Amino acid sequence: MKYMCLVYGQEKDLHALTPQGREKLDASSLAYDRSLQVSGRFIAAEALQSVRTAKSVRRRKGRTLVTDGPFAETKEQLLGFILIEAKDLDEALEIAADIPVAEMGTVEVRAIYDIPEP
Repeated sequence: MKYMCLVYGQEKDLHALTPQGREKLDASSLAYDRSLQVSGRFIAAEALQSVRTAKSVRRRKGRTLVTDGPFAETKEQLLGFILIEAKDLDEALEIAADIPVAEMGTVEVRAIYDIPEP
């Protein structure tokens, strides 16, 4: 089964890292992705640009509305994601717990909904 691990944290915590701290976090994140690849549980992973570069799009009554930033104000921002393959939710939670950014933020784990073919 596929699971999306949504990685949340405070951007200010990332900006507060020293260059060495940022390099260490990047290296450990890439190493973790590689370990998931080797185990056959990795599908995709990406870090996201700052929420300052984000736009939110809504469509209401035929009109498209575009606003700056994320949809809602939150303490933590979506920093990235890892899409994994796991046998069940328990395994997905174990995988998510080892994501390096989980030490400074939160990882939301959600099963992928397979849209049935008509």
